[in-house]
Amino acid sequence: MFEQGTEVKTQRAKENSESAFDTILKSLKQKMRSVYYERSDVDQLAIKRGLPPFAMREIMSVNPFLAIIPKEYGGLGGDVKESIALMSAASYESLALSLTFGINMALFLQPVIKSGQEEAKANVMRRFLQQQNMGGLMITEPDFGSDALNMRTAHTQANGQYHLKGTKHWAGLTGWADFWLLTARKDIGEGKLARDIDFFICDVTQSGQGIVVEEFFENLGLYQIPYGRNRIHVTIPEVQKLVPEKSGVKMMLDLLHRSRMSFPGMAMGFIQRMLDEAITHCQQRFVGGKSLLKYDQVQQRLAELQSYFTICTAMCVNSSEKAGLSKDLSAIGIEANAVKSLATDMMQSASQTLLQLVGAKGYKLNHIAGRSTVDSRPFQIFEGSNDMLYSQISEGVIKLMKKAKQTNLFDFLSTFDITQRASHQVKDLLRFNLNMEMPQRKLVDLGQIISRVISLDQLLNLSDKGFSNELISNATTYLRQEISQLKSSFGFGNTVQVIEEYQANTSWLGFVGK
Repeated sequence: MFEQGTEVKTQRAKENSESAFDTILKSLKQKMRSVYYERSDVDQLAIKRGLPPFAMREIMSVNPFLAIIPKEYGGLGGDVKESIALMSAASYESLALSLTFGINMALFLQPVIKSGQEEAKANVMRRFLQQQNMGGLMITEPDFGSDALNMRTAHTQANGQYHLKGTKHWAGLTGWADFWLLTARKDIGEGKLARDIDFFICDVTQSGQGIVVEEFFENLGLYQIPYGRNRIHVTIPEVQKLVPEKSGVKMMLDLLHRSRMSFPGMAMGFIQRMLDEAITHCQQRFVGGKSLLKYDQVQQRLAELQSYFTICTAMCVNSSEKAGLSKDLSAIGIEANAVKSLATDMMQSASQTLLQLVGAKGYKLNHIAGRSTVDSRPFQIFEGSNDMLYSQISEGVIKLMKKAKQTNLFDFLSTFDITQRASHQVKDLLRFNLNMEMPQRKLVDLGQIISRVISLDQLLNLSDKGFSNELISNATTYLRQEISQLKSSFGFGNTVQVIEEYQANTSWLGFVGK
């Protein structure tokens, strides 16, 4: 009797939480409609740097981060599913707003919730709820972008405080955020820094914790988010240091992998918007006396867009089920890299497709097609350049294959948990042996192949849940074609190298009339 009552209470609590989140999501959509279409013009807002004060104030009045803040601090206690849903809703209207949400949730709040000390954590949660504060993450340095493990920002400890000194750049929300997660390495003397990385909560509203913005960058696209170069010379209380379960490097990997698994949230709404805009345009645009929809090439482009939508849906479901805060994601680099890189490749391709279909009028910054092309491009670069991530996927798989003493790609992928089902769907394309010492360009090609197989596996899992068979079938065909084309590129013996001194005897004018 007691157990049954407990189950009922748990179910009611879950329903109440879902109802509260639905209210937040609905209110957010209404506020975005008001801000972007009724009180201003989204096409004009998007080409100006920053946001009018009323815009962010109105949007944050919904208190969207309430959804993921733990219940013990007054939040709804949600996690990845809710954060993905918020990012998706925002990216349908504004990719910059969605990224702002992603920075706050995936790069600041989630690591603080997971690893923050109680006193500091409670203060952050209270101010996010009551004052709609924002937070960001600073890892990247001018000389150390993807090479984050060699960062030079250093910290020393004395009298119950940490002293941090260094330079960070390209942190989204530069000059805006009230809190920052700062990364630094311990100064161990004689100009040497410890190998591990530490994380600190920096509260810029407090004395000694102010961060100096030395330069605001004129970033290309995403104009509503400020970026810049920051001088770090701060003193932070010990209580504001994050406490890793294992090591700082493991914590950073867990943080980044969870963030990469959340990228489909930003991609979802954006891709759906590209699809909706493309279909509407093609329905209304007539060329040669017939609708654009009647042209076969247009059908192919639109079907490809729908495949992106379907694949991204599968990614969102997969991440919602796998990337909870209770889980350690430090070891899922292969899957996280595949999700981030393919999701962002699809974003850029979707915007390029819309631009191609719309034609000349889309080639304006204040048109959604042109703006989206520029705004989506950096997603293929930040949090790990996609070329690098594809290469790392291959390196991770090759390492596992060597350990298992396997050389045939299909034989391995058919036993790998995140490709086991899908590999049989494309068995004819995967049954070949690998040269384990392949050049980097081939590692990138192979990583692209593997990422598509991983996505196909997620697609099959989505099909089991009852998603549209027609859309699943189309997306499966698309992925199979992609894998086939990538396999052809992978098998082609391209070893060309750049000729650095190419200027001699290469002026075209000297060859005219010969």
